[in-house]
Amino acid sequence: MEMNLRAQSPLYSRGRQALVVRPAAAATGLTLSVIRCGRFTRGGLVRCMVSSSDYPKRNPRRTSTSKSKGVASGGYASRPTAESSTKKIDQSSNDEGDFSRTNGSLYGEATEQASTAEESSQVYLPGDISSSAERDEDGTEEESDQNKSSVLSSAPMDDDSIDRKLNEYRGKISALVSSKPEPSSLASVAGQSKSVGGVHGQEEPVTGSEDHDSSTVDAHIKGRPFAEAVVGYKDFTESAAGKATSENEEEPVVSLEDVVGLSKDAEEGLPVSEDDPEVLLRRLQELADENDSIGNNCFVFPEVVKADSMIDIYLNRSMSALASESNVFVKGAFNGWRWNAFTETMYKGELRGDWWCCKLYIPKQAYRLDFVFFNGDTVYENNNHNDFFLEIESDIDEHSFEDFLVEEKQKELERLAAEEAERKRQAEEERRRAEERAAMEADRAQAKSEVEMKKEKLRQMLSSASRYADNLWYIEPNTYRGGDRVRLYYHRSSRPLMHNTEIWMHGGYNNWIDGLSIAERLVKSHEKEGDWWYAEVTLPERALVLDWVFADGPPGNARNYDNNGRQDFHAIVPNNISISDDIFWVEEEHRIFARLQQERREREGAERIKAERSAKMKAEMKEKTMRAFLLSQKHIVYTEPLEVRAGTTVDVLYNPSNTVLNGKPEVWFRGSFNRWTHPSGPLPPQKMVKAENGSHLRTTVRVPLDAYMMDLVFSESEEGGIYDNRNGMDYHIPVSDSVAREPPMHIVHIAVEMAPIAKVGGLGDVVTSLSRAVQDLGHKVEVILPKYDCLNLSSVKDLYYQQSFTWGGTEIKVWFGKVEDLPVYFLEPQNGMFWVGCVYGRNDESRFGFFCHSALEFLLQKGSSPDIIHCHDWSSAPVAWLYKEQYALNGLGNGRVVFTIHNLEFGAHHIGKAMAHCDKATTVSDTYSKEVAGHGAIAPHYYKFYGIRNGIDPDIWDPYTDNFIPVHYTSENVVEGKSAAKKALQQMLGLQQIDTPVVGIITRLTVQKGIHLIKHAMYRALERNGQVVLLGSAPDPRIQGDFTNLASKLHGEYHGRVKLCLTYDEPLSHLIYAGADFILVPSIFEPCGLTQLIAMRYGSIPIVRKTGGLYDTVFDVDNDKDRAQAQGLEPNGFSFEGADSSGVDYALDRQV
Repeated sequence: MEMNLRAQSPLYSRGRQALVVRPAAAATGLTLSVIRCGRFTRGGLVRCMVSSSDYPKRNPRRTSTSKSKGVASGGYASRPTAESSTKKIDQSSNDEGDFSRTNGSLYGEATEQASTAEESSQVYLPGDISSSAERDEDGTEEESDQNKSSVLSSAPMDDDSIDRKLNEYRGKISALVSSKPEPSSLASVAGQSKSVGGVHGQEEPVTGSEDHDSSTVDAHIKGRPFAEAVVGYKDFTESAAGKATSENEEEPVVSLEDVVGLSKDAEEGLPVSEDDPEVLLRRLQELADENDSIGNNCFVFPEVVKADSMIDIYLNRSMSALASESNVFVKGAFNGWRWNAFTETMYKGELRGDWWCCKLYIPKQAYRLDFVFFNGDTVYENNNHNDFFLEIESDIDEHSFEDFLVEEKQKELERLAAEEAERKRQAEEERRRAEERAAMEADRAQAKSEVEMKKEKLRQMLSSASRYADNLWYIEPNTYRGGDRVRLYYHRSSRPLMHNTEIWMHGGYNNWIDGLSIAERLVKSHEKEGDWWYAEVTLPERALVLDWVFADGPPGNARNYDNNGRQDFHAIVPNNISISDDIFWVEEEHRIFARLQQERREREGAERIKAERSAKMKAEMKEKTMRAFLLSQKHIVYTEPLEVRAGTTVDVLYNPSNTVLNGKPEVWFRGSFNRWTHPSGPLPPQKMVKAENGSHLRTTVRVPLDAYMMDLVFSESEEGGIYDNRNGMDYHIPVSDSVAREPPMHIVHIAVEMAPIAKVGGLGDVVTSLSRAVQDLGHKVEVILPKYDCLNLSSVKDLYYQQSFTWGGTEIKVWFGKVEDLPVYFLEPQNGMFWVGCVYGRNDESRFGFFCHSALEFLLQKGSSPDIIHCHDWSSAPVAWLYKEQYALNGLGNGRVVFTIHNLEFGAHHIGKAMAHCDKATTVSDTYSKEVAGHGAIAPHYYKFYGIRNGIDPDIWDPYTDNFIPVHYTSENVVEGKSAAKKALQQMLGLQQIDTPVVGIITRLTVQKGIHLIKHAMYRALERNGQVVLLGSAPDPRIQGDFTNLASKLHGEYHGRVKLCLTYDEPLSHLIYAGADFILVPSIFEPCGLTQLIAMRYGSIPIVRKTGGLYDTVFDVDNDKDRAQAQGLEPNGFSFEGADSSGVDYALDRQV
C-alpha cells in the first residue's frame, strides 16, 4: 500500500513537500557501525520510491556501447519508449558472475576490472576535511595505529562498547576541528571541495590520481567506480573499498573521523554549521529514524540534488529485499538509464539501524538519476519493478541532452575516423613499401635480362661489323677510339638518297643500346672525288660498335632512309673495354636498372596525379548531380539553403499548386529525419506561412547533427485530412555532414545480362552501373547471373567454384567471382540449358524461368536474407511471383521485391504478372513511365509504378582514363583529345583525314531504333559534306542483310566519307564516342537510352528524337532553354519531333 509521509525539509529551510512511498519489509534487526560521511550543506528526504521486489524478474535492458576507463560516454542509445525503464535488467540474473557482466546485462557497457586494495573495514569517504598528509605529524601515526586496532577487531561489541568507541572518535574529531586544519587537498569538481578518500591502512588518503586502481569486492564482483565514468570530473578520485565480509563474518565498522558536520545551533533552527561532525551525525540519525518510522527504506542527502555535485544515498538493508545479504551495491545510470552506467559498493554506516551508504557524483549533463540496489548477484531491490529515480536540478533537459549525445557521438565518430584513417595510412604505407620492394626486384630482374640479351646481340653485331664498306662509307682517321671526334663519309650515288640535297646521319652505339643518341647533318665534300658527303661525329666513350642510318632530314622530319637494306650500318670502335669485360656489363646493368626505376616513378607519379584528378572530378560530378536532383523537385518542394547540412536551420518551401493540396486554405508541414526513424520522433505539425515569392509556403526546421535524411509530407490541417505524401513515397532530402550514417541494406540483383561479361543491350549496362552506384553508397550488393558458355570470362576476377545444390532434379553448380568490383554468383545447371553459345534465342522462356527459380532456391539454401530482391524485365520477372507465392512463406520473408521495366516491347504477359506481385515497380525514365501508363500490364498497378532515370557508370565511361582512345582528355583539353580521336578514327576506318563534321551512330539495328530514320540521316549528312560512321548489328537477318547491301552501296558512292561496321565492337564504340562530333539517336520509342548520355560524357553532341528518356536528358539548344534552366542544367543537344524525314532534316540542318 501507499502512505503519506510527514513533510521534511532542509535543516535551515523547513516546509518542503513530503513524498509518497511504498512501505518496505520490516526491519529484521539493528547493527550499529560508524561511517565517515561527506561535507553537506543541506539535508532532508529524497523523493524516491522504495519497495522490496524481485528486481531480476524483468525484460533485459537496452544495451549501449562500452566505454574506456575515465572517458566520457560517447555512446548513443535510442530514446526510451513509454514503457517502464524497469524492463531493462532481467538478463543480469544470468550474467552477473562479475561486475563487468552485471553492468553488461544492464547497460551493455563493458566495465573494467579494478585492482585489489588492502583488506580493511574503514573507508575514507569524500567528507574528509584534510588529508593525512596535512595532519600533525605526531598525531597522524598515533591515530592511524589506534584506528587500526579499533576497526580490525573481530570481537562482537555490545551497545556500551559501541558508545565508548563513538565517544573516543568524537573526542578526536573535536580535537581536529579545534586545530582548524587547512582545506582539503583532495580533488575538487568545478572549484568545489568534493573529495574522495582512500582505504584505511594506507599512509595517505587516495587523491585524484589517474594511475590508482580501484579495489574489488570479492573476486567475482568487479565493479566500475562511478567517478571513472563521470564526464567533466577528470580529477575525481577513484573509489577504494575493502573486501566485504562473508555471511559468517562480522560486518565492517566504518569511521566518520574527518566529517564536516552541522553546528549545535541547528537545534534552534539556525543555519547548519559545517564544522561539527557530531551535529551532522545527530541530524542524519534523525533523518534515518524518521524514514524508519514511515517505512521508507532509502533517502539521499542533500535533498535538492543538483548537477555537478556530490550526494550520499542511503539504504536500510533490513527494510529491503537485501535484508539477508552481506554485500550491498547500487547500480544505476542517468537520464532514463541512457547514459553513464555505474555500479558502486555500499558500506554499513554509523547510523543506528541497518543503514548502508555510498557517495555518488552527479555530472553536469544529468537531469535524472535512475538506480536500483542489489547484492552483486541476482537479488535486487528495485521499487517493485519501477526502479528508483531522482529529478536533478540542471541546466540540461531531455532535448538538450539529445544534442549532447549527438555531439558526443560526433566526437566518437571523429576519433574512430581518425584512427581508421591512421590505420589505412599505415596499411597503405606498408603496401606501398611492399610494392616498391617487389617493383625493385622486378626491375633488377629485367635489367639482368636486358643485359644478357644486349650482350648476345652485341656479340653477333661485332662479328658482322667492319671499319668501312668499299665505295659506300668509311671513317677518318683510320685509327680512332671511343670518345674521339671523327668524320663519317657517305657515298650518295646509286643509293636511296641519291636525289636528296639534305642528308642526315641518325646514330647510336652498341646495337642502339641508348636508342637514337646521335644526329648530325652531312655536307658535300669538295676534297673527295665522286659524290661523297661527310659529318663530324663524336664517338661515345663506351661504344664498341657505332650504329647508324642515313636520312633526308633530322629525326622526326625524315621521310626517306638509307638503312643498308634494313640491316643498318655498323662500325667497329676499338676501345679499352671488351664485350667480355664484367665491369662494363655490371655498369650497364646498373644503368638499365636506374633507367627502369626512373621510368616507373614517372609512370606512378602520372597515375597518381590522374587518380587524384579523377577522384576530384567524380566528387564534383556527384555534387552537381545532387544539385540537379534537388532542383528537379523545386517546383514542389525545396529548402533554403538548397543543400541541407546537419546541425543547421533551414527553411522548407512548398508549392501546393502542383499537388493534391492545391486550393486548400491551410497547409501543415509534417516531418522527421532518417526515414522517420530519428530518436526524437516526428516533428510537431507546423502551419506554413506565405513565402516572399508568392507561390510557395514556408516553415523553418532545425536539422539535428545526427540526421542524414530529411523526411517531409504535407497535409491540409493540423489533424491531417488530405495528405501530399508523393504517392506514398514521401519527400526526402539528403542531409550532408551528419554524424550518423544510413544503415546499409543487402540488395540482390537477379538478371540475365551484365556488362561487360554478358551484354546484349542497355539492360546489361544498367545492372552493372546501378549495382556499382548503390554499392558506393555503402550498401551490400550482389548479382546472380546464369553461367553462359559465352561469358567474357576475361572480365571476371578470382572466379572459382563455390558449391552445388539440387533443384528440379538438376544439379546446379555455383561459381563466384568479381565483375567491376561487384560480387557475382554464377548459376550453372548441369542440364546444359545455358550451354547454347548465346544469351537469347534458345527457348528463352523456359531457360530463364528455371534460372529465376534456382536463384531463389540458392538464396534459401545459402541462408541469405536480402532486404531487396531486384529483378529486371520479362526475363527475370518470374522472381516476383515465385518469391511472393513460395519463398516469402518458406524462409525468405524479410525481403521486398523491386521490379524494373527496361523495355515493355517484350514479354508483356510476364511483366504484368510481375507488376501484380512486386512491392514497387520502376522504369528507366519519368517520361517513359507516363507514355506506358495506360498499358494493360501497367495501368492496374500504376499506384506503385515510378519513373527513375537511368545513368551511366562514370568510371567505365571516362575519356580521362579510357584506354581505347589515343589521348586522354577532360573539359580542359577536350579539343585536343577529340581531335586526336577523330584522326585515329578516320585512319582506322579509311576515311579522309579532313576537318569535317563526323556523325556517329551506335545502335542495335531494330525497328525501335528508327532504322528508316538512320538511313535517311546518313544520306542527309553525306549530302551536306559530312562523314558518317555506323556501328551496330541486327538480330533480324533480313535487317542485317539490308544494311550489308546499303554498306556496299555507300562505300562505293561516298568512298572515304562513310563506313558501316555491322558488328559488335566495344573498343571501336569508345573511339566513335570520342572521335565523332555528333551522335544520332532517332529512336521511335526509347525507355531511357544510354547512347546519348555516353555521347555527352565524351563531348559529342546528341541528336535525338523527343521520346522517353531522350526527352528527359537532351535539351535542345534552341527550344529547351527554359526547361533546362528549371532543372539547373544547360541546353546540350538537338532534338526533333515526328518520325519522318523532315524532323531529321530539321535537326541535321542546324548542326552539319
